Amino acid sequence: MTEAHTLRYSRQLALPQIGPTGQAQIARGSALVIGLGGLGTTAALYLGNAGVGHLVINDFDRVDPTNLPRQILYTGADVGEFKTHAAAETLCRYNPELKVSILNRRLATDELDDAVRACDVVLDCTDNFATRLDINRACADARKPLVSGAAIRFEGQLAVFNPAQAGGPCYRCLYSEADENLDDCAGQGILAPVAGLVGCMMATEAIKVLAGLNSDLVGRLWVYDGLAGTSRSIGIAPDPACPVCGKPPKP
Repeated sequence: MTEAHTLRYSRQLALPQIGPTGQAQIARGSALVIGLGGLGTTAALYLGNAGVGHLVINDFDRVDPTNLPRQILYTGADVGEFKTHAAAETLCRYNPELKVSILNRRLATDELDDAVRACDVVLDCTDNFATRLDINRACADARKPLVSGAAIRFEGQLAVFNPAQAGGPCYRCLYSEADENLDDCAGQGILAPVAGLVGCMMATEAIKVLAGLNSDLVGRLWVYDGLAGTSRSIGIAPDPACPVCGKPPKP
């Protein structure tokens, strides 16, 4: 680690749980951020600033004025631009040494599988239920850790799924296809800081994965209520009949 790196990341290096070894692992690590909305922009900014070596960002939308209150990588000057292009430019201004790869399209199944296999941790920051199920399947197949977040109204949720952990649940154990009518923030609204809070926590969990630290959120769902100012966590039981991670039926 160069003198400049030591100075830049000195506050993280001072953490005994990270230190030079953990920071080196973070620098060698790669993270795939799918969805560059309120969650994804916040998570990507903190991952890049924490020294993650390679960020792969995926979205196919353009910046809209309604995005600006909560999607912190964009300004009014970016309206009409592709989110991936505007986000990459901002991320590299914050950290010029950051390597950013852009996937500026809706990923087909094989493209998603390739992108997941190529990264060390995946952050699902999407708001589409079918996409969430497909990301979960790809992570389970590739045995890659998945950090899944959601935010709507005054509420946030976060869970970490790690296929390498024997007997652990996956996202499909938590939600079945019957839940595909879940609300989205366009119809229900969202308080901008709630999205930022969940995005920060997603970045924290992804950094812990890259640094080799254990997470108490593996197999648990963290739920935040911004109106009440409270949070709680709920255990997620593995579903033996889960079509993604459940045990195959005996012949």
